[in-house]
Parts: sequence; structure tokens; C-alpha cells
Amino acid sequence: MVTSAAERRPSLSVPRGLTYLSIAGVTWGTTGAAVEVVYRSSDFGPMAVSFWRFVSGMVLLLTAGLLRPSRRRPAVAPSRSVQSPGRRALLFTGTGVGLAVFQSAYFGAVMETGLAVATIVALGAAPVLTAAGGRLFLGERIGRSGWLAIGGALIGLAVLVLGNERTDVRPVGVGLALLSAAGFAASSLLGRWTGRRGAGEDPGTLTVWSFGIGAAVMLPFALGEGAWPETAQPGRVLVMMLYVAAVTTALAYPLYFAGTAAVRAVTASVVMLIEPVSAAVLAVLLLDERLTAATIVGTVLMLASVGGLALVESRPVAP
Repeated sequence: MVTSAAERRPSLSVPRGLTYLSIAGVTWGTTGAAVEVVYRSSDFGPMAVSFWRFVSGMVLLLTAGLLRPSRRRPAVAPSRSVQSPGRRALLFTGTGVGLAVFQSAYFGAVMETGLAVATIVALGAAPVLTAAGGRLFLGERIGRSGWLAIGGALIGLAVLVLGNERTDVRPVGVGLALLSAAGFAASSLLGRWTGRRGAGEDPGTLTVWSFGIGAAVMLPFALGEGAWPETAQPGRVLVMMLYVAAVTTALAYPLYFAGTAAVRAVTASVVMLIEPVSAAVLAVLLLDERLTAATIVGTVLMLASVGGLALVESRPVAP
């Protein structure tokens, strides 16, 4: 089915969408350090942390919506289509389940095969799966520049991660990492599909519903781990969890969904590879980790790939 030009036109400009994605990626890069403090200060498990992250992020967004001054909104333009209940249910459910699978499967991969292999497989496979999905389901052309950017980013990611950690590859962990990548790709494609069709679903609403559904999916696993932590440092745990909820969740995810609606799905997934770059920089600056040649080379390759793809994405499209 061919959509009209009005249906393909996102409400957000491409440069702003790229900026939103970059901010979300940099912010997500700080999540690991904050959650590591929580793990060291309590008996919280990964599923419990993920559950409370989604629940608290949803509460913060709902509270912000209630406190926001009410303004009269213009009527929906005739050229924009309105989501049917079935499509809204598909969007919210698919995104919520996709995010839950992405996060929980990634944590499982880290436990099974280690951080290095889990990161390289999950974050490396995500752009490839997203590119394939965008081509099959959205008809988006990848082009030579897109494939070059993906290749350069994957090489940079491999150098950055594998050059700094010894690896122990286990098939179960690799399978979980691929499942995590599929969850991320699904949520990216759904966000892009919404933006292309002019569905009128704002990022805040999409985020709140996705968090609620994702939290419901993770609740049984969180209860199995122990949903409430035992800790001798409740203040430290509370501050870190509030940071994760407010900054890396309630702020970053709406920016991510807004950005995915404005740019191609493959571009969004490659830009999000800024996350391990920001995590590496944070480790060097704040955690006293050594600045290695692998860190420098991997960071330069990934940022160059992201920058090149951003330039291609920002070029005006010929009529």
C-alpha cells in the first residue's frame, strides 16, 4: 500500500530528530554505571530494576502530564490519519513487549556470556535487523552510504568492546543477545511506522503505554527475584533509582520515540550506538578506567559512522 506524501511527513524535522536520538543515546550510556551502583549497594536483581524503572518512569510522565498547563490544541488536520483502536493496541502492545524483551534478554545475555559478547551481539545485530525490517515492512531504501555506516559502526563497536575485555562466547548468551536485538528493532520499526503514517500518537503517550505494558510483562520475573531490595544504603539506592527513572527513562524514551518517527529506522538504530561510546567515556572520566587505543579507535569509527549517516539523512529529498 502506497502512502501519500502527507502521511509520510513527520511532525519533527530530521535534524531535531537526530538531536533527540543523540541525547537519548548519551543518556542511556550512563545507565550501566548507575545500575552498577544499585547492584553493589543492594540485592536488587536485573528484572526488578527493569520493572521499577518502567513503573517509576511511567509515574513520572503521568505526573508531568497532570502538572503541565492545559492548552487548547488545534483540531487534527484532514491530511493526517487517526489511529484506529486496533492499530493503537498493536502499537502500544508491540512497543511495550519489544522494550521488555530488549531489556530483559540483554540482562540475561550479560549473565550468560558476559558484558562484552552480549553488547557486541545485541547492539551490533540491532541495526542490521532494523535495516532489514525497514526494507521489508516500510519499503525504506538503505543505500550504499547506509551500509557503509552500518559496517563502520559495527567495526567500531567490535574494536571498542572486544579490545577492552576478554570474551567467553556461550551459545545461550548469544541467542539471548539476538533476541534482545530483535526486541529493539521491533520497537524502532513500530515508532517509525507511526511517524510515517502521521498517526498522531505523541511520544509521551506512546512511552507511558509502552512502560505500563512492559512493566506488566516483567512483573512475574521481578517477583521471582524479589521486587523490594534489602540494603544498608537506602539513600544511595534511592538516588540512583530516581536518576535512572527520571533521566534515562522518563526523559530519554520520549526523545527516542520522537526521533524514530522523524528519521529512517536504520538511521535511528545506528545513532543509538552512541550509547556504548558515552559509557566508555564515562568509565574513563569517572571510574578511573584506562584510556586504551581500542577505546580511541572504536569511538572515532563509531562517531564517524553516525556523523556520516546523519549528514546523508539530513540532505533534502529530491521531489
